[in-house]
Amino acid sequence: MKAIFDARQWRHDPRYFMANGAILPNPEQPARIDILKAGAEAAGCVFETPDDAGLGAIAAVHTAEYLSFLRHIYPRWQRIDGAGEEVIPNIHPANRTDGYPKSAVGQAGYHQADTACPIAEGTWEAAYWSAQSAIAGADLIAGGERAAYVLSRPPGHHAFADLAGGFCFLNNSGIAAERLRTKGLRPAILDVDVHHGNGTQGMFYRRGDVLTVSIHADPERFYPFFWGHAQERGEGEGMGANLNLPLPRGTGDGDYLRTLDTGLDRIASFGADVIVVALGLDAYEGDPFQGLGVTTPGFARIGAAIAATGLPVLFVQEGGYICEGLGANLTSVLGGFLDG
Repeated sequence: MKAIFDARQWRHDPRYFMANGAILPNPEQPARIDILKAGAEAAGCVFETPDDAGLGAIAAVHTAEYLSFLRHIYPRWQRIDGAGEEVIPNIHPANRTDGYPKSAVGQAGYHQADTACPIAEGTWEAAYWSAQSAIAGADLIAGGERAAYVLSRPPGHHAFADLAGGFCFLNNSGIAAERLRTKGLRPAILDVDVHHGNGTQGMFYRRGDVLTVSIHADPERFYPFFWGHAQERGEGEGMGANLNLPLPRGTGDGDYLRTLDTGLDRIASFGADVIVVALGLDAYEGDPFQGLGVTTPGFARIGAAIAATGLPVLFVQEGGYICEGLGANLTSVLGGFLDG
């Protein structure tokens, strides 16, 4: 299987995030790259570097206003007397229709949903090349590859069209799906991250040309809290093109795989001819976020079930945090797909 990665993704090196009122070390560390790369190579992946496809494919799903913010906010932030070393918001608008301030502090609050997406010196460059990797992967699939893996880091599925959040800045899976759509394909996004892909849902919620399916820990008591509930089905032309399949905390392989069958059945009913898998590995029983209970062999069964659709598949890396099983879980899901 071909795989895509660009070394400039190392440039994003966040130090902190805030959770439960405490300032903690940020778990979305560059060291994830080495672990994931080794896991993919163990499954037979061969990595190549993406070309620069430019900003257009990113701007197809993200607003120009937001992209301007991401490109320029860090140097602006450094000009604030006494500012912290990372851009972290401390105020948010009540509604997206509220006024748009000129202040860097105000714009950070407008474009960053939470305190888990700090922006530092290398963040834009890393996020840009993470997205370019996803674009290159989509082009491989559009060019006839049966499958490809994209090591996108920082991840993307919590990023809305104009809003960062949850370690995510550019929505790599959404960018890839839109790229495939413009190539004449009919994409479905299957998100298997332990957290609901709220940014992806928001990006396509009023559209009927991209199906979004997310299997995740029930958000009633789990991030992202406000999105990911079963009654969220889409709006307008997108009604029925969004499927959320929340699971109780601790759900293991058997119930997870039965739920996956439901998601794959919806993908078949949509008439998708390509699947973008937003590949979070944090549904693992040993992941630091402790949301679900999927085992390493369970990931192989997930990969095999996706392969059984017979559709071309682009795997785009989302979550999965540093723990003993991280690399093995990636090897397992990709190996299960290849053997399926």
